Amino acid sequence: MPKPDTVFSKKQIFTDEQKQQIVAAIGEAEKQTSGQIRVHLEEKCPKEPLARAVDVFHKLEMHKTKHKNGVLIYIAWGDKKFAIAGDSGIHAVVPADFWHGTKEVMKGHFKKGEFLEGLLFAIKETGSHLQQYFPHSDNDKNELSDEISEG
Repeated sequence: MPKPDTVFSKKQIFTDEQKQQIVAAIGEAEKQTSGQIRVHLEEKCPKEPLARAVDVFHKLEMHKTKHKNGVLIYIAWGDKKFAIAGDSGIHAVVPADFWHGTKEVMKGHFKKGEFLEGLLFAIKETGSHLQQYFPHSDNDKNELSDEISEG
């Protein structure tokens, strides 16, 4: 298992305006793909970040999308950890290192204190990457809320 990413500051909490930017970015990214993107924020991560992201993924019922192509970007800002979790439909068709580049760029932004920029990059990249495998079509519907969930 890869070492968890640990780069957040204890002071990191998105403002309401920044949260609106994040929700808008999710909406824009989803215009490129039938994939569904969510962001979950919490202060503490009670276990390994990817395992926690998978737990939250299921709690949010993200596994119930038509094409099994939901993606959760999970951030535990107080514990300085994050993960990206995708559903089984995604992992059935993408390379094993599919999220690696996105996570590394996010980590670079986060280390510089650019939390909003790192998250917005990840959302945009997720939409672009998923477009290759799950292109948007006219009959796609938004199956999951774009709102940020918090724990």
